[in-house]
Amino acid sequence: MQNQQRKTITLYSDGSSLGNPGPGGYGGILEFQGHRKHFSGGEAHTTNNRMELMGVIEGLKLLKEPCNVIIISDSSYVVNAINKWLKGWISKNFAKVKNVDLWKMYIDASAPHTINAQWVRGHNGHIENELCDQMAKAEAMKFKE
Repeated sequence: MQNQQRKTITLYSDGSSLGNPGPGGYGGILEFQGHRKHFSGGEAHTTNNRMELMGVIEGLKLLKEPCNVIIISDSSYVVNAINKWLKGWISKNFAKVKNVDLWKMYIDASAPHTINAQWVRGHNGHIENELCDQMAKAEAMKFKE
């Protein structure tokens, strides 16, 4: 299937941890032609960067066919890694890279798709980013209680 015949999906994602490390959560929204699917989850002991990345991975895992995916994230770590650093990390077998387990999960989850990651400023009124942030914090709070 040619890329232009694939569905174009927007994946909004955010992650949070209360303490770094501490209880954490991620929230995401998959959007296709005005239809939205919300998803979230978390872990009892994690970091902000791990939750930022888990939000992207879990969103990609929900896709049932190869898609063009626009990832919208306020994590410069995630966006820069996807757009700039990941190929180099792979060629160096992830030497001195943190979260290797999750980056390998990302590689598997993203393999069928064409990915375009875009950074947005967090806590700046971007409606979907704010909603993902709220979901991520709510998930993190479940582990704190």
